Amino acid sequence: MAHIRDRLNDFAIRIGTVNGTGSASANSLLLQALFRMGLPVSGKNVFPSNIQGLPTWYEIRVNKDGHTARSPAFQLMVAMNPQSYARDVSEVASGGWVLYDSTKELDDKLLRDDVAFLGIPLARMCAERFERARERTLMKNIGYVGALVALLDIEMDVVQGLIEEKFSAKKNLIDSNFTAIGMGYDWAKEQWECPLPMRVKRMDATKDSVIVTGNAATALGCVYAGATVGAWYPITPATSVMDAFKEWCQRFRVDPETGKNRYCILQAEDELAAAGMVIGAGWAGARAFTPTSGPGISLMSEFIGLAYYAEVPSVFIDVQRTGPSTGMPTRTQQGDLMLVAYASHGDTKHIVVFPSDPRECFEFAVAAFDLAERFQTPVFLLSDLDIGMNDWIVPRFEWDDSYRPDRGKVLSAEEIEKVESFYRYLDVDGDGIPYRTLPGVHPKGAYFTRGSGHDKHGKYTEDSEAYVEVVDRIARKVQSAAEHVPQPEIHTVQGGAHHGIVSIGGAHWAVMEARDTLIDDGVRVDYMRVRGFPFGEAVKAFLDAHDVILVVEQNRDGQLRTLLNIETECPKSKLVSVRYYGGQPLSKEHVLDGIRPHVESAAVEAAAP
Repeated sequence: MAHIRDRLNDFAIRIGTVNGTGSASANSLLLQALFRMGLPVSGKNVFPSNIQGLPTWYEIRVNKDGHTARSPAFQLMVAMNPQSYARDVSEVASGGWVLYDSTKELDDKLLRDDVAFLGIPLARMCAERFERARERTLMKNIGYVGALVALLDIEMDVVQGLIEEKFSAKKNLIDSNFTAIGMGYDWAKEQWECPLPMRVKRMDATKDSVIVTGNAATALGCVYAGATVGAWYPITPATSVMDAFKEWCQRFRVDPETGKNRYCILQAEDELAAAGMVIGAGWAGARAFTPTSGPGISLMSEFIGLAYYAEVPSVFIDVQRTGPSTGMPTRTQQGDLMLVAYASHGDTKHIVVFPSDPRECFEFAVAAFDLAERFQTPVFLLSDLDIGMNDWIVPRFEWDDSYRPDRGKVLSAEEIEKVESFYRYLDVDGDGIPYRTLPGVHPKGAYFTRGSGHDKHGKYTEDSEAYVEVVDRIARKVQSAAEHVPQPEIHTVQGGAHHGIVSIGGAHWAVMEARDTLIDDGVRVDYMRVRGFPFGEAVKAFLDAHDVILVVEQNRDGQLRTLLNIETECPKSKLVSVRYYGGQPLSKEHVLDGIRPHVESAAVEAAAP
């Protein structure tokens, strides 16, 4: 059979194991070793929504050009779970390899003529070397890492250094990990020709980068933004935002002299209560947030409407998963765009920021708090499971030590003392943003906060004109944020193009890779990634400048396309929907399959006499 030849620093591996068997540590070790060798690499978890026992996979892509989108073509499959052998063998690329535990031989029905099978008796080898059952299970995972070190030509000293760093205080664990690594490595060297034609070689592409998940980066951004209150109800895939926030706060939010915590984390009885806690803290002057997912936003909608109408700063972090209802909790999607843009009943519209990777999660978390206080309104940071829970290599975060939070129009005691009367919802400056006061600062700054009808003076009303005056001002206020949210990232070809691609969030990386392929094929196409809502003039100008807009997104109903149609003057006929919503991270292939029919048909028409 013909093997894949000469794939240096350009391949994808899929590792199939059983959930709850400790494979995550082994897979992380492998990813970090590749990172330490300076290789552009990305890691994707595909895991079930149970605690343990079901099949789980980890996908690693190495790409010398820096592409990080998921690759659906796997040149090497590590099959360690008999439950998923049939699927694993079927998904390896022709000419590729399957590394499997040969303690029990594969069924002949699983074999393929176009794939090489590399058997290593890991279970038997671990039984011979380790005494405890749990240790045997864990070390089997480290054993396949050892085999991969030999097969892929990964530098052994890098792997051993990582093990020593992780278990520096536990020599017995260092010894057992070294034994397991060596066990797999020696077998591979003795039994097979190593390395494979598919292999790695040290690069220098990661020296100014870090490995981080979007949820950890979001939490760090909340700390740097000055957030001191977090309230939440646990939900996949957002819980790790609060887990990370707690860890960061324990490092940075504890008074060094008194040892007292300078933060408050509350696990509420449900999502609605969590939203209420955040709104209450925001009203009192704290920077507060709640992390959740689509089902949580649905349950929070009543209080979101209160924060919108009462004009209380608050931040909602939505790490999207597939819906509707419970959906698939451990799969990714972009199905909450319409939900967060107009959350709650009645006429509402919200500020939303759309990060594409962990670095922007960090940066946009800070921006979300500034926007919330500047415009006195709920702000949504819309991430997703792929960004939030998977391992990303991103440029090292930067921070300006001169940064000061934008608290917006908050009157001090001295300023309140000077005013004749304070009216909470009075538009003094004509920009739609009233002044606010914090409780306990000055008696003259007191006002009644209400979600019922109120006039510009903060008094209850059922008068039509007074009601309309307030809600119209709020609408102008939120719309004025369009030029203050993160502006779109735009890529153009020299001389312009008839076709423009528009995407959002984590779809960006697959679109960029697909666009590179199209340009290499001679297809001229521009690209814009929307990073904030409401849409500003730059978004509208891009739409106006192109004859056809290909809107790439990860939901069934084309929600970004719908938003563009509602919120801009772009003709509906120009907006072509390109969608993938199966729950996996978007790949270049998904994008090309959706775009090519449109750009190729246009090329044929242009060439016709």
